[in-house]
Amino acid sequence: MVAGRGGARVRYRLWIRAAGVAVASVLAASVQAQDPGEPSYALIPAPSLNFYGSPGLIDMPSAEMLPDGSLTTGVSYFGGQTRITATFQALPWLSASFRYNGIQNWNLGGFQTYYDRGFDVRFRLLKESKRWPAITIGLQDFIGTGIYAGEYVVATKNFTLPGWNASRVPGRLKISAGVGWGRLGSNNSFGSPFSTTRPTFQVDSTGGQVAYDQWFRGPAAFFGGLEYLPNDRLGLKLEYSSDAYVIETQTTSVFERDSSLNFGLEYKVSNRTTLGAYYAYGSEFGVTLQFQMDPHNPPGLITGPAPLPVEQRPPRVENPLAYSTDWIKSAAAPQQVRAVVEQVLKRDGLALEHLVVGTDSVELRFRNLRYRSNTIAIGRAARVLAQVLPASVETFRLVPVVGGLGASAATIRRSDLEALEFQPDASEALWAVTAIGEAGPVPSDALPTPDLYPNFRWSLGPFFAPSYFDPDQPVRMDFGLQLSAGYEIAPGWLLAGSIRHRLVGNVKDGRLSNSILPRVRTDQTLYAQEQTTLHRLYLSHQWQPGENLYARVTAGYLEKMFGGISTELLWKPVNSRLGLGIEANYVRQREYEQRLGFRDYSILTGHASAYMELGGGFLGQIDVGRYLAGDLGATFNLSRTFNNGWSVGGFFSLTDVSSADFGEGSFDKGIYFTIPVNWFLGQPSRQTVGLGIRPVQRDGGQRLEVPNRLYGQVRNAHAKALRGQWSRVWE
Repeated sequence: MVAGRGGARVRYRLWIRAAGVAVASVLAASVQAQDPGEPSYALIPAPSLNFYGSPGLIDMPSAEMLPDGSLTTGVSYFGGQTRITATFQALPWLSASFRYNGIQNWNLGGFQTYYDRGFDVRFRLLKESKRWPAITIGLQDFIGTGIYAGEYVVATKNFTLPGWNASRVPGRLKISAGVGWGRLGSNNSFGSPFSTTRPTFQVDSTGGQVAYDQWFRGPAAFFGGLEYLPNDRLGLKLEYSSDAYVIETQTTSVFERDSSLNFGLEYKVSNRTTLGAYYAYGSEFGVTLQFQMDPHNPPGLITGPAPLPVEQRPPRVENPLAYSTDWIKSAAAPQQVRAVVEQVLKRDGLALEHLVVGTDSVELRFRNLRYRSNTIAIGRAARVLAQVLPASVETFRLVPVVGGLGASAATIRRSDLEALEFQPDASEALWAVTAIGEAGPVPSDALPTPDLYPNFRWSLGPFFAPSYFDPDQPVRMDFGLQLSAGYEIAPGWLLAGSIRHRLVGNVKDGRLSNSILPRVRTDQTLYAQEQTTLHRLYLSHQWQPGENLYARVTAGYLEKMFGGISTELLWKPVNSRLGLGIEANYVRQREYEQRLGFRDYSILTGHASAYMELGGGFLGQIDVGRYLAGDLGATFNLSRTFNNGWSVGGFFSLTDVSSADFGEGSFDKGIYFTIPVNWFLGQPSRQTVGLGIRPVQRDGGQRLEVPNRLYGQVRNAHAKALRGQWSRVWE
């Protein structure tokens, strides 16, 4: 039996490889006769999306990949089916999609309109070259009920048509061909190369399970098509579909399928927005709206005050008096220097916390109030010191302060700044001579900014509180005003809170919970009944108890559903990729009105956490412990942060709650996005907008939403993050 299964696996892999090579060979056959103006593959424009929100033709996929890091949203409608998809290009060769579907006139299971969620993943096996097409393997709707489940191997080749103006962007004709299984193998199948047995979609399934028992099983069929781009805006598509839409056309009355050919016309309204119109399956008209965001290309230039030039000191041999240290003999000199540095730092959006003044060195502890990148803040702080300090001061020790914590220390020589400012490789050269180390405690002779503490700040702005995937209404939303305030009592001490007033919304009208677990999250409808609520009110203290250690204690109304006390200890060396933390919380469930009262439910919850910077902006995180409903397990999180502040990630939690007890979705999972506000506004800002999407939120695997956890505060000022953005040190 073991040998038999091993042989099947070998045949399985060989058949997929053979399918890919066969498809590639068909497309490669015409390469030899291609026009000498071969496309520059690095310049091929970003692909358009198919009905499923992934790079493709009309309903079928292509082998193309989006620009690295791109985030796209696709909305499509045809034949009574609406699909809303978010796709993220996690790596140049890997993309993932989350999709929400609505199918009208669906009569199975008593649904008039059936709503369903699905995940896709695509892997590029071969990058397009002069001789070979791109080849991609994909898993469609591989987690969930499996209504749209399918797998495929597809190849795509770009061609420049004869006589085309070679100076224009190449890639004006695309040819795609592939082999599909599941959905994509249901029309004109040529057989079942691996196994004739394939589990079918179950309308009463709770979903959420990885459908590995379906992959590349059952009938397979060919699909393919052409995309012609006569100019930079217009696209014409022709496609042969291998999806028979059996359930929609035979079991239910969603639409009629009269043909396997689909036709499309797409128009690129802007570099980010595309509209499409289609005639599909011989009976239906369809439309799409596609929006693509590339983190490397903001809508406009991000501008701000130009940095100060590095003030060049005269050569010591020509003017030795300029390097005299007599200035320090005046008792008022340190205070005078601190006052000047403080004023110039304000121009660059930096706040001076402490300054230690010496004859040949200074230590500057500052807060970054303006820039997403701490590298920019360090570079600007160094320029300020080079601009205003006496010539005898050679060494700058720059310490970014976050929440009262000295996060790291960058030591830079002034002479290196002067020598490297205008060099072609200035950033790399400066990194080579810059030391990144621990900040350490505040020196006893440090001069503080007199009026920095206590500090009161407040803001009034809008809030959005979404609720997703209610079967009666897929998206519910509360909108209103939030008044937030913070009182920094002393370094590391913060009293903060927020009050919300709902202006409009319908989250309160959602379905009531049917959970058999303690209802730690599924009672969100009851928490949305009141119009004005105390969202948060807490006192926190952060400090550094020892080398490489950070600590936090937070007490009060920590989130809208729970209040109590939260403690945290983090070990994170500045130059280490690894961080370890432990968090313990004792909390009680708040009353539904979200004022000062509590309900009877209380729990001791907490986690041990490990953080690992994996390179390329990737961060892996594992949290093991006890969740709010008392379940035990672990959460696995993987995110990617780009140099411009974009962050995208996903997570899943596995606990001792069974799939049956958890309910719909089987286990907790989700994706999230964080986009810097400066990407939209074109002005430096530390603010971000974020969105988290869970296919369904139940009570299992739920953590406390504590404000200001430690790792997120200090990570961006540690060596790995600074190194990744060091090219921006001269901005």
